[in-house]
Amino acid sequence: MSANEQNKILYNAIFKLLRPLVRIFLRNGMPFAAFAEIAKRAYVDVAEIEFSVPGKKQTNSRISTITGLTRKEVQRIKAIEDDANDDLIDRYNRAARVVYGWVIDARYWDENNQHGDLNIGGAPPSFNALVKEYSGDVPPRAILDELLQIGIVDQLQDGKIQLLERAYIPRASEIDKLQYLGTDVSGLISTMDRNIHMKDKKPFFQRKVYYNNLPEEAAEELQKMLSDKGQYLLEILDQWMAEHDRDITPAVKGKGRKASGIGIYYFEDE
Repeated sequence: MSANEQNKILYNAIFKLLRPLVRIFLRNGMPFAAFAEIAKRAYVDVAEIEFSVPGKKQTNSRISTITGLTRKEVQRIKAIEDDANDDLIDRYNRAARVVYGWVIDARYWDENNQHGDLNIGGAPPSFNALVKEYSGDVPPRAILDELLQIGIVDQLQDGKIQLLERAYIPRASEIDKLQYLGTDVSGLISTMDRNIHMKDKKPFFQRKVYYNNLPEEAAEELQKMLSDKGQYLLEILDQWMAEHDRDITPAVKGKGRKASGIGIYYFEDE
């Protein structure tokens, strides 16, 4: 395949990738100039971190050469402070761990071997004890408010906390959902980048099934099937990962530190 043919395929792929993103941009009032500025920051950031010469410090001149931006522009962009907020991811992880512990830890089960209703305070098993064990030093009230707000738990008349869902599925605000756009979609694209270019490494799992002539009734049934079977699979994977995560299971041994995740999603078009 010639370089021109490869570029044409890449440009067409980027155009398809950008269409739903531009839809989000325009819906939220982001003009092209703002997107262009963000794109410049991404170019500089990736060039500085991932395209340096081994053993040498990355220079503005080399970043300029790689990206096509002027050295003055590179210097200006590097001076911009990164205001990325990881609070959403932290809140998600902490709340998810609490729900996970409630579901799998037998100390918090009832006589039917199901997750039981918990007193807020007092001796274990209690909600406060659960939060302390599975979410660290975060205030239990903050976790409770989060779970109450999104309908994962309910507070009964006797004051006990009842778990309504087996998994933490945040019904996030629009702002939170936009933040998920940056974390979830980037994970998929990073996997695809690895599978395309890193020929010497084992590819990450990346599969999909797609049919383009399903009736509406079948699409609705498919969504229900995915909700049931997909949730069951994710619960199995969630339990295994938690058993091997050193934040939750400190006794786990091993070298290095990897952030790993698995996403299942449904997509539909006319």
